[in-house]
Amino acid sequence: VRRDTMEPAVSLAVCALLFLLWVRVKGLEFVLIHQRWVFVCLFLLPLSLIFDIYYYVRAWVVFKLSSAPRLHEQRVRDIQKQVREWKEQGSKTFMCTGRPGWLTVSLRVGKYKKTHKNIMINLMDILEVDTKKQIVRVEPLVSMGQVTALLNSIGWTLPVLPELDDLTVGGLIMGTGIESSSHKYGLFQHICTAYELILADGSFVRCTPSENSDLFYAVPWSCGTLGFLVAAEIRIIPAKKYVKLRFEPVRGLEAICEKFTRESQRLENHFVEGLLYSLDEAVIMTGVMTDDVEPSKLNSIGSYYKPWFFKHVENYLKTNREGLEYIPLRHYYHRHTRSIFWELQDIIPFGNNPIFRYLFGWMVPPKISLLKLTQGETLRKLYEQHHVVQDMLVPMKCMSQALHTFQNDIHVYPIWLCPFILPSQPGLVHPKGDEAELYVDIGAYGEPRVKHFEARSCMRQLEKFVRSVHGFQMLYADCYMNREEFWEMFDGSLYHKLRKQLGCQDAFPEVYDKICKAARH
Repeated sequence: VRRDTMEPAVSLAVCALLFLLWVRVKGLEFVLIHQRWVFVCLFLLPLSLIFDIYYYVRAWVVFKLSSAPRLHEQRVRDIQKQVREWKEQGSKTFMCTGRPGWLTVSLRVGKYKKTHKNIMINLMDILEVDTKKQIVRVEPLVSMGQVTALLNSIGWTLPVLPELDDLTVGGLIMGTGIESSSHKYGLFQHICTAYELILADGSFVRCTPSENSDLFYAVPWSCGTLGFLVAAEIRIIPAKKYVKLRFEPVRGLEAICEKFTRESQRLENHFVEGLLYSLDEAVIMTGVMTDDVEPSKLNSIGSYYKPWFFKHVENYLKTNREGLEYIPLRHYYHRHTRSIFWELQDIIPFGNNPIFRYLFGWMVPPKISLLKLTQGETLRKLYEQHHVVQDMLVPMKCMSQALHTFQNDIHVYPIWLCPFILPSQPGLVHPKGDEAELYVDIGAYGEPRVKHFEARSCMRQLEKFVRSVHGFQMLYADCYMNREEFWEMFDGSLYHKLRKQLGCQDAFPEVYDKICKAARH
């Protein structure tokens, strides 16, 4: 063996040994907290890549062989059998899905997984694409990455396609989902046309706006506390190859709110999004799908070597110029995925450096599930006290007041602004009046810079404001409200009626008990 081929291998072996020795001396927890990037770069990035390749190949094979629909019925019967066995054994504990808590995209791991009866639900396939009815039928563990890969390749897309690759259909229905097209189409639940569930007694039910309609409207935001979702039918629309995206820097809070509201009301905009870099500096983006492209303005922002999207957008603010770019559709949908919005800069501080992007960008991002699995108790507590991940949904008319409150209570930037129309429908979440109303999702992800930040008191202040304007808190995040405050924010009338009607009280915990701080790690 030639010496020059041996040297790199020897160097790698020496580096690995030195790293293990360092871990041995300092302790794994010290390394995970103080030098997390080393662990992420050496272990989690390669592992995440293997995960992605496996799930992509599996989805492609299953769909090509059309084995999923046949196996689907068998899997559903298996879930029914598990539920009936639980019932026969005396219904001693609540039920929940057997999917490990660390696999979800929510940043917390629920304690309830350890004490409840775990029902195994291995449903991760796209079952059918019906282009005549413009419907896709999917199982609950199908991810947004899977959906875009398949639908875009045959010229279709979802009207609302939430951002991160690993978000699942089940999570987006039982929780919620939003995208920059939501000003036209509403939240993820509003593009769903049917749900199929296994109820507390093991029976199967299909619900639509006209069939079992109470259950259809009560399922979204219920976090799996009315039954187990086994399939969903979702609207699809024809896709185009590119998004023609306009970037406009805006200064002054009043001008930002006015411009953002105006663009959100214009339905000819297929996409509307804002990134707020300080209380009076933002870039507002509006996009339309198109098949035409000006080659000189084509920007494949999803390529691994490209700058992180939020940094790219910030350049328009720094140079104070407007811009127009053509972005491949799938790249646009997952524009924040590589940097996990802007969370990755806290984990890999040099992640946007051109050298890192060119050498290792193809492995980014690490899977959120793996980050959670390896974070440890000390790091989790540290994150809880010095890190905020929240999405608050408030009426558009209260946007200025809300942004002032965010500044005073937590002071986190950038802030994600995403408009959505909220229809007047029954269920946990609806506007105050009888008509649809325009809302905005204010997403704050990062380290609070407010003086003397204390997670519980600061977040309770923010939650109080959101309740006062008839807004809502996304339930994947830390919720500090007590039960009374929670049911002041959400309309539980239909939900509680169905819990009683379907015998859920002994089968599933109430939604508050699944998402409140006491129920989570």
